[in-house]
Amino acid sequence: MRPLKGVVVLDFSTLLPGPLASLLLAEAGAEVIKVERPGIGDEMRHYPPQIGNQSALFAMLNRGKRSLALDLKSPDDLARLDPYLARADIVIEQFRPGVMARIGLDYDALSKRYPKLIYCSITGFGQTGPKAQVAGHDLNYIAETGLLALSMGQATHPVVPPALIADIAGGAYPAMMNILLAMEQRRRTGHGTHLDISMTDNMFPLAWWALGQHAATGETPANGTDLLVGGTARYRLYPTCDGKFLAAAPIEQRFWDKFCDTINLPDALRDDQANPSETLAAVTQIIASQTALHWREAFGQADCCCTLVATLDQALRDPHFQARGLGQYQIDITGSQAIPALPVPIAAQFRDDPSTVLTAPDLDGERK
Repeated sequence: MRPLKGVVVLDFSTLLPGPLASLLLAEAGAEVIKVERPGIGDEMRHYPPQIGNQSALFAMLNRGKRSLALDLKSPDDLARLDPYLARADIVIEQFRPGVMARIGLDYDALSKRYPKLIYCSITGFGQTGPKAQVAGHDLNYIAETGLLALSMGQATHPVVPPALIADIAGGAYPAMMNILLAMEQRRRTGHGTHLDISMTDNMFPLAWWALGQHAATGETPANGTDLLVGGTARYRLYPTCDGKFLAAAPIEQRFWDKFCDTINLPDALRDDQANPSETLAAVTQIIASQTALHWREAFGQADCCCTLVATLDQALRDPHFQARGLGQYQIDITGSQAIPALPVPIAAQFRDDPSTVLTAPDLDGERK
């Protein structure tokens, strides 16, 4: 039996953090009812790229859910919501603090009627504090918390991170984790709870190494100057002569020794603490003198934490990830065309059989 079979989730969220959290619950067997605005629905429904009349991004985040279109400002529609609230184990919402209270759907109001309800609020800055009402997106959240300042490229070419770190690592994943903890607490006590998930709060664990340095020395690592952000020869991206990049991470001394042997770094430069800039310059020059294929073969034998930077297409075709089952779950988009489902960190034994091809719901519609 799937572990969350029989659990009912009412999801009022849109875009990424909440929908990904409820997707994780759905993939583990929960029934997820997505509450959306009539006629418009989740904004993600309209994001490109579109396949037929459906957004691929929306489909990936909402596979296997049901849609319920309600105007939450309408008394009649709020009355239609009551039977769903009576069945719900979990509510997920990501409005600004106070919005759900104005329509009588906040935790204080609902918990009086449904004391076992687990109510999860996901926001940028949390339910309290001076910034609680401030609007933001992922880039703002990692900027506000000091994480972006640790590695953002050069001033002449600042780099936007490739992942939505706050939405996923700060929002969706902590929401899922705390919902499961709340379910265990409810099993023991019989009571639900209100979970205040702040995406900015949850950025700080991702900077644990910088926080450790600050606690020990009082100093904060600058942009790109520390070990884990490319500040040393042992953890860095090196260009090859054919426009590719080597991701080198031989941090431990045994791996560094193998790395130096593989590239034939002169003995005088192998102590990277003696003259870091000279060692870095020499390594950069050596890596740039050969092709990516040369280094793939060389480091494939050396096994010292050095790999080539793959494109997403190359990663999707990698035999290792194929063997691990990447892409085996499917979403039916048009009735005759399927796309791979979003890979999620739910163990295979807790999920549907991969042969089950689910859809994302039409607005106010059932999954098929």
